[in-house]
Amino acid sequence: MPKLIRVTTVPLSLKLLLAGQMKFMKESGFDVLMVSADGREVNEVVKREGCPHQVIPFTRKITIFQDIYCLWLLYWLFKKEKPDIVHSHTPKAGLLSMIAAKFAGVKIRVHTVAGMPYMVADKQRKKILIAMEKLTFHWATEVWSNSQSLMKFILEEKLLDSQKIKVIGEGSSNGVDLEKFNRGALAENHLIAATMRIMPGENDFIILAVGRLVRDKGIEQLVTAFLDSKIVNQSKLVLLGSFEQQLNPLDEEIVRKIQDHPRIVHVEWTDHVAHYMALSDVLVHASHREGFPNVLLEAAAMQLPVICSDIIGNIDVVTQRETGLIFPAKNVEILKEALEFSFVKRDDLQVLADNLYLEVTHKYSRPRIHQLILENYQRLNADALD
Repeated sequence: MPKLIRVTTVPLSLKLLLAGQMKFMKESGFDVLMVSADGREVNEVVKREGCPHQVIPFTRKITIFQDIYCLWLLYWLFKKEKPDIVHSHTPKAGLLSMIAAKFAGVKIRVHTVAGMPYMVADKQRKKILIAMEKLTFHWATEVWSNSQSLMKFILEEKLLDSQKIKVIGEGSSNGVDLEKFNRGALAENHLIAATMRIMPGENDFIILAVGRLVRDKGIEQLVTAFLDSKIVNQSKLVLLGSFEQQLNPLDEEIVRKIQDHPRIVHVEWTDHVAHYMALSDVLVHASHREGFPNVLLEAAAMQLPVICSDIIGNIDVVTQRETGLIFPAKNVEILKEALEFSFVKRDDLQVLADNLYLEVTHKYSRPRIHQLILENYQRLNADALD
Protein backbone atom coordinates (compact mmCIF):
# COMPACT_ATOMS: atom_id res chain seq x y z
CA MET A 1 0.00 0.00 0.00
CA PRO A 2 1.66 3.27 -1.11
CA LYS A 3 2.01 5.94 1.58
CA LEU A 4 0.89 9.53 0.97
CA ILE A 5 1.53 12.49 3.29
CA ARG A 6 -0.49 15.67 2.70
CA VAL A 7 0.91 18.83 4.30
CA THR A 8 -0.74 22.22 4.84
CA THR A 9 0.24 25.07 7.14
CA VAL A 10 -3.04 25.15 9.09
CA PRO A 11 -5.76 22.50 9.58
CA LEU A 12 -8.40 24.85 8.16
CA SER A 13 -6.87 24.19 4.73
CA LEU A 14 -7.37 20.45 5.22
CA LYS A 15 -10.96 21.10 6.21
CA LEU A 16 -11.96 23.59 3.52
CA LEU A 17 -9.52 23.42 0.61
CA LEU A 18 -9.02 19.65 0.51
CA ALA A 19 -12.31 18.37 1.92
CA GLY A 20 -12.93 14.72 1.06
CA GLN A 21 -9.69 14.30 -0.85
CA MET A 22 -7.76 12.35 1.79
CA LYS A 23 -10.72 10.03 2.36
CA PHE A 24 -10.95 9.38 -1.37
CA MET A 25 -7.24 8.54 -1.59
CA LYS A 26 -7.52 6.19 1.38
CA GLU A 27 -10.46 4.40 -0.26
CA SER A 28 -8.40 4.20 -3.45
CA GLY A 29 -5.64 2.23 -1.75
CA PHE A 30 -3.32 4.83 -0.20
CA ASP A 31 -2.11 4.92 3.40
CA VAL A 32 -2.72 8.63 4.09
CA LEU A 33 -1.25 10.84 6.83
CA MET A 34 -2.32 14.48 7.21
CA VAL A 35 0.11 17.09 8.57
CA SER A 36 -0.51 20.67 9.72
CA ALA A 37 -0.24 22.96 12.71
CA ASP A 38 -2.64 22.29 15.57
CA GLY A 39 -6.09 23.87 15.59
CA ARG A 40 -9.70 23.37 16.50
CA GLU A 41 -10.41 21.80 13.09
CA VAL A 42 -8.05 18.83 13.63
CA ASN A 43 -10.48 16.48 15.36
CA GLU A 44 -13.21 17.22 12.82
CA VAL A 45 -10.86 16.60 9.88
CA VAL A 46 -9.57 13.33 11.33
CA LYS A 47 -13.12 12.08 11.89
CA ARG A 48 -14.38 13.18 8.46
CA GLU A 49 -11.42 11.97 6.41
CA GLY A 50 -10.76 8.81 8.39
CA CYS A 51 -7.00 9.44 8.28
CA PRO A 52 -4.51 10.15 11.09
CA HIS A 53 -3.05 13.60 11.64
CA GLN A 54 0.38 14.73 12.81
CA VAL A 55 0.89 18.18 14.34
CA ILE A 56 3.87 20.24 13.16
CA PRO A 57 3.80 23.72 14.78
CA PHE A 58 3.93 25.83 11.60
CA THR A 59 3.36 29.58 11.77
CA ARG A 60 1.90 31.62 8.92
CA LYS A 61 4.48 34.39 9.32
CA ILE A 62 8.24 34.20 8.67
CA THR A 63 9.65 32.99 12.00
CA ILE A 64 13.20 31.79 11.34
CA PHE A 65 13.90 29.71 14.46
CA GLN A 66 10.44 28.17 14.58
CA ASP A 67 10.64 27.38 10.87
CA ILE A 68 13.99 25.61 11.31
CA TYR A 69 12.49 23.60 14.17
CA CYS A 70 9.54 22.60 11.96
CA LEU A 71 11.94 21.63 9.17
CA TRP A 72 13.78 19.34 11.59
CA LEU A 73 10.50 17.79 12.78
CA LEU A 74 9.35 17.19 9.20
CA TYR A 75 12.66 15.56 8.27
CA TRP A 76 12.40 13.06 11.10
CA LEU A 77 8.70 12.46 10.41
CA PHE A 78 9.45 11.62 6.77
CA LYS A 79 12.41 9.41 7.76
CA LYS A 80 10.14 7.51 10.14
CA GLU A 81 7.08 7.21 7.87
CA LYS A 82 8.99 6.60 4.59
CA PRO A 83 6.21 7.98 2.34
CA ASP A 84 6.09 7.30 -1.38
CA ILE A 85 4.61 10.78 -1.97
CA VAL A 86 4.73 14.02 -0.02
CA HIS A 87 2.20 16.53 -1.38
CA SER A 88 2.12 20.04 0.07
CA HIS A 89 -0.19 23.05 -0.13
CA THR A 90 0.25 26.65 1.08
CA PRO A 91 3.59 28.52 0.96
CA LYS A 92 5.09 27.78 4.39
CA ALA A 93 4.17 24.09 4.38
CA GLY A 94 5.38 23.80 0.79
CA LEU A 95 8.83 25.27 1.40
CA LEU A 96 9.59 23.29 4.56
CA SER A 97 8.10 19.96 3.48
CA MET A 98 9.72 19.97 0.03
CA ILE A 99 13.18 20.57 1.57
CA ALA A 100 12.63 18.03 4.36
CA ALA A 101 11.27 15.42 1.96
CA LYS A 102 14.25 15.79 -0.36
CA PHE A 103 16.77 15.27 2.42
CA ALA A 104 14.71 12.43 3.89
CA GLY A 105 14.94 10.58 0.57
CA VAL A 106 11.30 10.89 -0.55
CA LYS A 107 11.29 10.31 -4.32
CA ILE A 108 7.97 11.98 -5.20
CA ARG A 109 7.59 15.53 -3.90
CA VAL A 110 4.54 17.43 -5.21
CA HIS A 111 3.64 21.01 -4.36
CA THR A 112 0.34 22.60 -5.39
CA VAL A 113 0.47 26.35 -6.06
CA ALA A 114 -2.79 28.15 -5.32
CA GLY A 115 -1.66 31.74 -5.61
CA MET A 116 1.47 33.87 -5.37
CA PRO A 117 1.53 36.10 -2.25
CA TYR A 118 4.41 38.15 -3.62
CA MET A 119 2.14 39.65 -6.29
CA VAL A 120 0.85 42.15 -3.73
CA ALA A 121 3.86 42.38 -1.40
CA ASP A 122 6.05 45.43 -0.87
CA LYS A 123 9.47 45.50 -2.54
CA GLN A 124 11.57 44.12 0.33
CA ARG A 125 9.13 41.39 1.32
CA LYS A 126 8.61 40.53 -2.36
CA LYS A 127 12.28 39.54 -2.74
CA ILE A 128 12.02 37.17 0.22
CA LEU A 129 8.78 35.60 -1.03
CA ILE A 130 10.18 35.09 -4.54
CA ALA A 131 13.24 33.36 -3.08
CA MET A 132 10.98 31.11 -1.00
CA GLU A 133 8.86 30.17 -4.03
CA LYS A 134 11.98 29.36 -6.07
CA LEU A 135 13.32 27.15 -3.27
CA THR A 136 10.01 25.31 -2.98
CA PHE A 137 9.86 24.70 -6.71
CA HIS A 138 13.53 23.64 -6.80
CA TRP A 139 13.11 20.90 -4.19
CA ALA A 140 9.75 19.66 -5.55
CA THR A 141 9.88 16.98 -8.22
CA GLU A 142 6.60 18.25 -9.70
CA VAL A 143 4.62 21.46 -9.24
CA TRP A 144 0.88 21.56 -9.83
CA SER A 145 -0.54 24.98 -10.61
CA ASN A 146 -4.25 25.12 -9.86
CA SER A 147 -5.01 27.30 -12.90
CA GLN A 148 -3.72 27.80 -16.43
CA SER A 149 -3.23 31.55 -15.97
CA LEU A 150 -1.21 30.99 -12.78
CA MET A 151 1.03 28.50 -14.59
CA LYS A 152 1.54 31.04 -17.38
CA PHE A 153 2.53 33.67 -14.80
CA ILE A 154 4.99 31.32 -13.07
CA LEU A 155 6.66 30.47 -16.38
CA GLU A 156 6.79 34.12 -17.45
CA GLU A 157 8.48 34.95 -14.13
CA LYS A 158 11.00 32.13 -14.82
CA LEU A 159 10.45 30.61 -11.38
CA LEU A 160 10.97 27.05 -12.63
CA ASP A 161 11.48 24.93 -15.73
CA SER A 162 8.40 24.26 -17.86
CA GLN A 163 8.98 20.49 -17.68
CA LYS A 164 8.32 20.50 -13.94
CA ILE A 165 4.91 22.23 -13.85
CA LYS A 166 1.44 21.14 -14.91
CA VAL A 167 -2.27 21.79 -14.34
CA ILE A 168 -4.54 18.95 -13.26
CA GLY A 169 -7.56 18.88 -15.59
CA GLU A 170 -8.84 22.38 -16.24
CA GLY A 171 -7.61 23.58 -12.86
CA SER A 172 -8.76 23.69 -9.19
CA SER A 173 -7.22 21.91 -6.21
CA ASN A 174 -10.37 20.09 -5.14
CA GLY A 175 -13.29 20.93 -7.41
CA VAL A 176 -16.69 21.82 -6.02
CA ASP A 177 -19.01 19.69 -3.89
CA LEU A 178 -22.17 19.60 -6.01
CA GLU A 179 -24.08 17.80 -3.27
CA LYS A 180 -23.42 20.53 -0.72
CA PHE A 181 -23.68 23.52 -3.08
CA ASN A 182 -27.08 22.56 -4.40
CA ARG A 183 -30.27 24.56 -3.95
CA GLY A 184 -32.23 21.34 -3.56
CA ALA A 185 -30.15 20.17 -0.60
CA LEU A 186 -30.41 23.15 1.75
CA ALA A 187 -31.60 22.72 5.33
CA GLU A 188 -34.58 24.92 6.19
CA ASN A 189 -33.32 25.71 9.70
CA HIS A 190 -30.01 27.04 8.33
CA LEU A 191 -31.86 29.09 5.73
CA ILE A 192 -33.97 30.63 8.47
CA ALA A 193 -30.87 31.34 10.58
CA ALA A 194 -29.12 33.02 7.63
CA THR A 195 -32.23 35.08 6.87
CA MET A 196 -32.45 36.23 10.49
CA ARG A 197 -28.78 37.22 10.38
CA ILE A 198 -29.14 39.28 7.20
CA MET A 199 -32.60 40.66 8.03
CA PRO A 200 -33.31 41.66 4.42
CA GLY A 201 -36.08 44.10 3.61
CA GLU A 202 -38.83 42.87 1.30
CA ASN A 203 -37.13 44.20 -1.86
CA ASP A 204 -33.50 44.37 -0.74
CA PHE A 205 -30.88 43.39 -3.32
CA ILE A 206 -28.39 41.15 -1.52
CA ILE A 207 -24.73 41.44 -2.49
CA LEU A 208 -22.53 38.71 -0.99
CA ALA A 209 -18.75 38.48 -0.55
CA VAL A 210 -17.20 35.31 0.90
CA GLY A 211 -13.67 35.13 2.27
CA ARG A 212 -11.26 36.61 4.78
CA LEU A 213 -11.78 40.32 5.45
CA VAL A 214 -8.31 41.44 4.40
CA ARG A 215 -6.89 44.02 2.01
CA ASP A 216 -5.81 41.43 -0.59
CA LYS A 217 -9.40 40.26 -1.02
CA GLY A 218 -10.46 43.68 -2.33
CA ILE A 219 -12.74 44.35 0.64
CA GLU A 220 -11.80 48.02 0.84
CA GLN A 221 -12.73 48.60 -2.81
CA LEU A 222 -15.96 46.60 -2.46
CA VAL A 223 -17.14 48.50 0.62
CA THR A 224 -16.29 51.85 -0.98
CA ALA A 225 -18.00 50.98 -4.28
CA PHE A 226 -21.10 49.76 -2.46
CA LEU A 227 -21.43 52.83 -0.24
CA ASP A 228 -20.87 55.16 -3.22
CA SER A 229 -23.38 53.35 -5.44
CA LYS A 230 -26.87 54.51 -6.36
CA ILE A 231 -28.30 51.25 -5.01
CA VAL A 232 -26.97 51.44 -1.45
CA ASN A 233 -30.38 52.21 0.07
CA GLN A 234 -32.05 49.36 -1.84
CA SER A 235 -29.38 46.76 -1.11
CA LYS A 236 -27.45 45.02 1.60
CA LEU A 237 -23.79 44.04 1.46
CA VAL A 238 -23.15 40.78 3.31
CA LEU A 239 -19.51 40.09 4.19
CA LEU A 240 -19.04 36.46 5.19
CA GLY A 241 -15.61 35.94 6.75
CA SER A 242 -13.31 36.91 9.59
CA PHE A 243 -11.04 39.92 10.04
CA GLU A 244 -7.28 39.25 10.00
CA GLN A 245 -5.96 42.62 11.12
CA GLN A 246 -2.59 41.16 12.21
CA LEU A 247 -1.66 39.73 8.80
CA ASN A 248 -3.23 41.83 6.06
CA PRO A 249 -5.16 44.61 7.78
CA LEU A 250 -7.98 46.67 6.38
CA ASP A 251 -7.98 50.44 6.80
CA GLU A 252 -9.50 51.27 10.19
CA GLU A 253 -12.09 53.56 8.58
CA ILE A 254 -13.28 50.66 6.40
CA VAL A 255 -13.48 48.43 9.49
CA ARG A 256 -15.66 51.02 11.23
CA LYS A 257 -17.98 51.23 8.22
CA ILE A 258 -18.31 47.44 8.13
CA GLN A 259 -19.16 47.36 11.82
CA ASP A 260 -21.46 50.39 11.94
CA HIS A 261 -23.20 50.91 8.59
CA PRO A 262 -26.85 49.75 8.63
CA ARG A 263 -26.66 48.40 5.06
CA ILE A 264 -23.58 46.22 5.71
CA VAL A 265 -23.89 42.87 7.48
CA HIS A 266 -20.77 41.15 8.77
CA VAL A 267 -21.07 37.42 9.44
CA GLU A 268 -18.18 35.52 11.03
CA TRP A 269 -17.14 32.38 9.20
CA THR A 270 -19.75 29.63 8.94
CA ASP A 271 -19.91 26.20 7.34
CA HIS A 272 -23.30 27.12 5.83
CA VAL A 273 -22.03 29.29 2.97
CA ALA A 274 -24.47 27.70 0.52
CA HIS A 275 -27.42 29.02 2.52
CA TYR A 276 -26.16 32.60 2.31
CA MET A 277 -25.61 32.13 -1.42
CA ALA A 278 -29.18 30.92 -1.79
CA LEU A 279 -30.44 34.17 -0.23
CA SER A 280 -28.22 36.44 -2.33
CA ASP A 281 -28.71 38.13 -5.70
CA VAL A 282 -25.06 38.42 -6.71
CA LEU A 283 -21.66 37.32 -5.43
CA VAL A 284 -18.74 39.74 -5.70
CA HIS A 285 -15.17 38.47 -5.60
CA ALA A 286 -12.96 41.55 -5.70
CA SER A 287 -9.68 39.85 -4.79
CA HIS A 288 -6.28 41.25 -5.81
CA ARG A 289 -4.67 37.81 -6.16
CA GLU A 290 -5.83 34.21 -6.43
CA GLY A 291 -4.77 30.84 -7.72
CA PHE A 292 -8.13 29.31 -8.51
CA PRO A 293 -11.01 30.68 -6.40
CA ASN A 294 -13.27 28.01 -4.92
CA VAL A 295 -15.91 30.61 -4.08
CA LEU A 296 -16.60 31.21 -7.78
CA LEU A 297 -17.12 27.48 -8.32
CA GLU A 298 -19.46 27.36 -5.33
CA ALA A 299 -21.48 30.36 -6.52
CA ALA A 300 -21.70 28.82 -9.98
CA ALA A 301 -23.00 25.56 -8.51
CA MET A 302 -25.67 27.59 -6.70
CA GLN A 303 -26.55 29.42 -9.97
CA LEU A 304 -25.69 32.70 -8.26
CA PRO A 305 -24.53 35.50 -10.64
CA VAL A 306 -20.94 36.61 -10.10
CA ILE A 307 -18.90 39.78 -10.45
CA CYS A 308 -15.14 39.32 -10.11
CA SER A 309 -11.83 41.10 -10.62
CA ASP A 310 -9.71 40.46 -13.71
CA ILE A 311 -6.95 38.53 -11.97
CA ILE A 312 -5.26 35.16 -12.35
CA GLY A 313 -7.69 32.41 -11.34
CA ASN A 314 -10.85 34.46 -11.69
CA ILE A 315 -10.37 34.72 -15.46
CA ASP A 316 -9.94 30.94 -15.64
CA VAL A 317 -13.46 30.50 -14.31
CA VAL A 318 -15.44 33.50 -15.61
CA THR A 319 -15.69 34.84 -19.16
CA GLN A 320 -16.75 38.47 -19.47
CA ARG A 321 -20.46 38.85 -20.34
CA GLU A 322 -20.71 35.14 -21.14
CA THR A 323 -20.62 33.61 -17.66
CA GLY A 324 -20.30 36.69 -15.44
CA LEU A 325 -19.05 40.27 -15.11
CA ILE A 326 -15.34 41.10 -14.78
CA PHE A 327 -13.92 44.44 -13.63
CA PRO A 328 -10.30 45.69 -13.36
CA ALA A 329 -8.88 44.79 -9.95
CA LYS A 330 -8.86 47.72 -7.46
CA ASN A 331 -11.01 49.89 -9.78
CA VAL A 332 -13.72 51.23 -7.48
CA GLU A 333 -15.59 53.17 -10.16
CA ILE A 334 -16.06 50.24 -12.53
CA LEU A 335 -16.96 47.93 -9.65
CA LYS A 336 -19.62 50.45 -8.60
CA GLU A 337 -21.01 50.47 -12.15
CA ALA A 338 -21.04 46.65 -12.18
CA LEU A 339 -23.03 46.59 -8.92
CA GLU A 340 -25.55 49.06 -10.33
CA PHE A 341 -25.78 47.12 -13.60
CA SER A 342 -26.40 43.85 -11.75
CA PHE A 343 -29.23 45.53 -9.82
CA VAL A 344 -30.96 46.79 -12.97
CA LYS A 345 -30.24 43.81 -15.25
CA ARG A 346 -30.99 40.90 -12.93
CA ASP A 347 -32.48 38.72 -15.65
CA ASP A 348 -29.44 39.22 -17.89
CA LEU A 349 -27.09 38.27 -15.07
CA GLN A 350 -29.11 35.15 -14.33
CA VAL A 351 -28.56 33.99 -17.92
CA LEU A 352 -24.81 34.38 -17.36
CA ALA A 353 -25.08 32.47 -14.08
CA ASP A 354 -26.90 29.60 -15.80
CA ASN A 355 -24.14 29.45 -18.42
CA LEU A 356 -21.48 29.29 -15.70
CA TYR A 357 -23.44 26.58 -13.87
CA LEU A 358 -23.31 24.32 -16.93
CA GLU A 359 -19.59 24.89 -17.40
CA VAL A 360 -18.60 24.36 -13.78
CA THR A 361 -20.69 21.25 -13.21
CA HIS A 362 -19.14 19.69 -16.33
CA LYS A 363 -15.48 20.57 -15.61
CA TYR A 364 -15.06 20.90 -11.86
CA SER A 365 -17.15 18.33 -10.02
CA ARG A 366 -15.27 17.08 -6.97
CA PRO A 367 -15.28 13.37 -7.94
CA ARG A 368 -13.75 14.27 -11.31
CA ILE A 369 -10.94 16.31 -9.74
CA HIS A 370 -10.25 13.59 -7.16
CA GLN A 371 -10.01 10.96 -9.91
CA LEU A 372 -7.60 13.11 -11.94
CA ILE A 373 -5.35 13.63 -8.89
CA LEU A 374 -5.39 9.89 -8.19
CA GLU A 375 -4.38 9.14 -11.79
CA ASN A 376 -1.46 11.53 -11.48
CA TYR A 377 -0.33 9.92 -8.21
CA GLN A 378 -0.46 6.57 -9.96
CA ARG A 379 1.57 7.98 -12.88
CA LEU A 380 4.22 9.35 -10.53
CA ASN A 381 4.42 6.07 -8.61
CA ALA A 382 4.80 4.11 -11.83
CA ASP A 383 7.54 6.46 -13.05
CA ALA A 384 9.38 6.13 -9.74
CA LEU A 385 9.45 2.35 -10.10
CA ASP A 386 10.95 2.46 -13.61
